Amino acid sequence: MGLSVTISAADARDAEHILKLQYLCYQSEAELYGDWSIEPLTQSLDALRAELEEGHGLVARLGDEVVASVRARVDEDGTVRIAKLIVHPRMRRHGLGGRLLDAIERHFAAVPGAASPVKRFQLFTGHRSEVNLRLYRSKGYAQVATRELGPKLTLVTLEKAA
Repeated sequence: MGLSVTISAADARDAEHILKLQYLCYQSEAELYGDWSIEPLTQSLDALRAELEEGHGLVARLGDEVVASVRARVDEDGTVRIAKLIVHPRMRRHGLGGRLLDAIERHFAAVPGAASPVKRFQLFTGHRSEVNLRLYRSKGYAQVATRELGPKLTLVTLEKAA
C-alpha cells in the first residue's frame, strides 16, 4: 500500500526543508525566464522563517518528506496574499497544488476574530507560467493586473473574492 500525502501547518522546523524544495521547484521558472536571480532562488533561511512567523504556511508530506508547500498572510485591508505555492517535480500533475491552494484559502476564511475580515485572495505568477495560470484560473482566480519587471518577465496578479 502506498503512502498518502498529508497537509498540515508548517512551523520553524520545516523551514530548511521548504527552502530546499523551493530552490528545486523554482529551477524551472528560472529557466523559463532566463533569470536565476529570482527571489525564491536567493531567499535566505532567516527570511523564510520570518515569512512563516508573519503569516501562515502549509506543507504537504509524503511520509516524512516535505513534497509541497504554500505560504500566505493577510493584509490589514483583508487581502490574503498567497505566495510560493511549490510542488516537488515528481509530485506534479496529481492535484496537490490545487489541494494546497484550497487548504490555505480555508485556513484564512476560518480565522476567528481576525482584525479585518478576509475580502479576497490574491497571488501572482509570471506571464509565461502557463501551468500556474491554468491552475489559478481553474480555482476561480481572474487577472486583475500586470507589472513588467524587465524585458523577460511580466508578473500577472490574479485574485478572487473570499
